Amino acid sequence: MSSKDTAGAPPGAAADAGTDLGAAGAQLSTAPVEDLGQAVPGSFGGVRKPGTAGALAWTGREAGGWVRWTWRQLTSMRVALILLFLLSLAAVPGSLVPQTSVDEIKAQNFKDAHTTVAPLYEKLGLFNVYSSVWFSAIYILLFVSLAGCIVPRSWQFVGQLRAKPPAAPRNLTRLPAYATWRTEAEPEAVLASAQRLLRGRRFRTEPAGSAVASEKGFLREAGNLLFHVALFGLLISFAVGGLFKAEGGKLIVEGDGFNNTLTQYDDFKPGTFYNADDLDTFGFKLDGFNASYARSGPQKGTPRTFRANIRYWTSPGGKQTKSAIEVNEPLEVGSSKVYLIGHGYAPVVTVKDGQGNVVFQGPVPFLPQDGNQTSVGVIKAMDVRDHADRKTQYGFQGLFTPTFALNAQQGPHSSFPALDYPALVLTAYHGDLGVDAGLPQNVYQLDTKKMKQFKDADGKIVSKAMKPGETLALPGGDGSLTFDGVKTWATFQVSHQVGNGWALVSSVAAIAGLAGSLFIQRRRVWVRAVRGDDGTTVVELAGLGRSESARIADELGELADGLTATAPPLPAADPEASEEPLPHDEGARA
Repeated sequence: MSSKDTAGAPPGAAADAGTDLGAAGAQLSTAPVEDLGQAVPGSFGGVRKPGTAGALAWTGREAGGWVRWTWRQLTSMRVALILLFLLSLAAVPGSLVPQTSVDEIKAQNFKDAHTTVAPLYEKLGLFNVYSSVWFSAIYILLFVSLAGCIVPRSWQFVGQLRAKPPAAPRNLTRLPAYATWRTEAEPEAVLASAQRLLRGRRFRTEPAGSAVASEKGFLREAGNLLFHVALFGLLISFAVGGLFKAEGGKLIVEGDGFNNTLTQYDDFKPGTFYNADDLDTFGFKLDGFNASYARSGPQKGTPRTFRANIRYWTSPGGKQTKSAIEVNEPLEVGSSKVYLIGHGYAPVVTVKDGQGNVVFQGPVPFLPQDGNQTSVGVIKAMDVRDHADRKTQYGFQGLFTPTFALNAQQGPHSSFPALDYPALVLTAYHGDLGVDAGLPQNVYQLDTKKMKQFKDADGKIVSKAMKPGETLALPGGDGSLTFDGVKTWATFQVSHQVGNGWALVSSVAAIAGLAGSLFIQRRRVWVRAVRGDDGTTVVELAGLGRSESARIADELGELADGLTATAPPLPAADPEASEEPLPHDEGARA
């Protein structure tokens, strides 16, 4: 028995082998053949005939030629990879520049802080990357490229599945893996045994004259196609999800409720084909918020419990069901999911004017600025009468600290996120809040352009750090603000997403297809058995893989070992007999 590998072949052997193998080495892949173009650059129409008819025919042929050329380029694997790279590159600005669709306030703050580049970014669509014309163009081109690549390759693969394994080449010694020996067994018995052995190893077999042709590893191309189809499915899932999605945010104070209607949202961003009629019917009430924190060690202040306790209903006046919403554990109602996004505190205050009337009473959400819940906020009272019964408006701004601390470096701040020592630090204003101008105003900011700070008789600004139950008295008998207590609040995101399931299935399929295309080897094996001049049977085995790999040689060795049970090799004989040239199968096809 002997074996052979082409690693040590002369320089011209590879080309000779490709010519000699013929159909045996063809169609091991469904990759499209690169079009090298035509001999006449820039011309698809041949000779232009004189006259108007000739000109029209020429123009039509030229236009059709360029369309075909463009389509071939667009549907090539090279262009698909370039477009995929461009798509990933185009998504980078979306993570670096604040997106209006994600956080409009943050995007506006970026524009205000970067007045030089903001107009340029605006023209380039960098504040709305994923809905910009250039991003959509790359997305659509990739979509078309994948579709044009998948369809012809799928038909070609189906044709390969239906085709028979090609007959053995005339000269098997030219193949990368080769083995041969002589045996006393009959050629017919050797071929029958070889066919059984190959089928047992899940090869497709086809007898052809004095040889058995076999093929295996179709799942490699199936995995390749599955990867591309899955990528196509991902694009469709993202496109459908973007068109039919909807997201809305809502801040709810402990004890308050929410109904899933457009007017109840603090902000709402619908997809192109999503409208108010698509909103699921449900609502919920925030009964309370449980939050506990690590009190020692390197994780001090880290949340341990973060849970919103709610009661929800799925129809107006329907039965209320108790539930809880935690991080990564949303409430699912119909096609909507309610996620817990954030948490904070809302000081409860009572504001009285100079006439003793209660002009504002209730909780006011303050927004956290750090991990210890040092929070800022404003309180606005609009229908106010001062001590002289003059109409005015009051505004208060400052800090709320769940665990009050004070030092020279930071000033008043919170040293721990739990309500260990709550304090409310406020500065008071009077004048015009600007709410009557008809322009939208941020409820968490105080416009002090037309307001003045309250000052005492000595000209000092009125400011006070209050514990629950304490009161900030305004000078001149203009009223007071009492810190009554603290409630919690939580922010929720109501999300309607479609296509997530298909995107997950496509992602798993893409990984499975990629693994198959990388680890499964497409290979062909031929076994030939012919009667030699000395009356013994010459057995030849040869294998060919899509790419050079030691696995094809190892597999051929295992097949040879299995075949020797039926066709045992002859013992070492006369050296002249061993040097006798191997006969060729005259009936084999090149």
